[in-house]
Amino acid sequence: MIMDSDHLKEAGKQAMRAARKINRLRSLGIVTAGAAVLVAGITAYKKQDSLYRTFVMPAVRLLPAETSHQLALLACKYRVYPRSQYEDNANLQTKFFGRMLKNPIGIAAGFDKNAEAVDGLQDMGFGFVEVGTVTPAAQEGNPKPRVFRLVEDRAIINRYGFNSEGHQAVLQRLRLLRSKEDFNGVVGVNLGRNKETMSPMADYVQGVRVFGPVADYLVINVSSPNTKGLRDMQTKSKLTELLEHVNEARTRLERNKNVPILLKLSPDLSLSDMKDIVSVINRKKSRVDGLIVTNTTVSRDNINASNKTAKEVGGLSGEPLRARSTEMIAQMYVLTDGKIPIIGVGGVASGYDAYEKIEAGASYVQVYTALVYEGPGLVDQIKAELSSLITSLGHANVQDVVGTNAKFYLPKK
Repeated sequence: MIMDSDHLKEAGKQAMRAARKINRLRSLGIVTAGAAVLVAGITAYKKQDSLYRTFVMPAVRLLPAETSHQLALLACKYRVYPRSQYEDNANLQTKFFGRMLKNPIGIAAGFDKNAEAVDGLQDMGFGFVEVGTVTPAAQEGNPKPRVFRLVEDRAIINRYGFNSEGHQAVLQRLRLLRSKEDFNGVVGVNLGRNKETMSPMADYVQGVRVFGPVADYLVINVSSPNTKGLRDMQTKSKLTELLEHVNEARTRLERNKNVPILLKLSPDLSLSDMKDIVSVINRKKSRVDGLIVTNTTVSRDNINASNKTAKEVGGLSGEPLRARSTEMIAQMYVLTDGKIPIIGVGGVASGYDAYEKIEAGASYVQVYTALVYEGPGLVDQIKAELSSLITSLGHANVQDVVGTNAKFYLPKK
């Protein structure tokens, strides 16, 4: 249905009034209710996705960044967003560690940290959902404020520090999810360590034991820049020891003994570091089933240096990370001879960005930061553009594209 000018003007007035009201609210509960009314009112005109970008997203961005995050999470949790009506083209279907995905687009870890909104995220059209990062014991993470928008750069800086409700709370939600007869989604669990821990390696082993039976894949996250000493676990000796313990824990599972284990890497690794990591994951005892490339970066390249917010400490995500993550995907694809599946993440905001990462060597792609700026309709847009590119460039299926242009993205010698 196309809105006439009077309806459009009235919707605009309502959105502006709601935006001003939201900006004055102090209680997160009131913010949630107000935003839910705003979303419900505007989405009365089904599939008017431009209204999200024009009214809803700017209104939500009047709030502090972390409040907006919680608001979006609650909207997904209570399934406020209208369910996607996009029918995934058959050329987006792909194999995923023994499962079939309708499409290769997933939501990255960090959005739904505690597995509260998996159903709502599936409604948006994601092919798979990754929850977490989850730590063994509940922890609040770093002090607030800890999330910052760089609007001009279409980027986010965060220093959450693995805020998590802990293993048991997330486990109970995943068990409930699995008990639903109509649920058949692919859900991964991103594992981390507690800030105050006597044994970081034991934290990851515990994560494998707890979530191995209920997850479709597990992610060993040693690449966040927001937990002191975490990235040191990417060094050759420590990573070897960690992955040996993790793989040993997997063999002892009573259920789902073959749950895939993926390793999430930092974009700030050197080529030498990457070669060391490949030598580790090629060993039988420390092998992984896949890689996630990349996490957030501490670099501040490719951003507006005059923006004071850019000086905030934390991991940078979004458009400024796009080129680096794509380059690193290509490097890891070549270094591993294309034998280890890669999930590409970093700066994906269109089907063209997704295609770029896939031809660089990613088999699957994750999205997060762009949703902050574009809203839930972005997922369908990415899939439609990606499907069109696959066909127009002469491929039958997304799997045919993987790594076809990896060498193009490698640094020039």
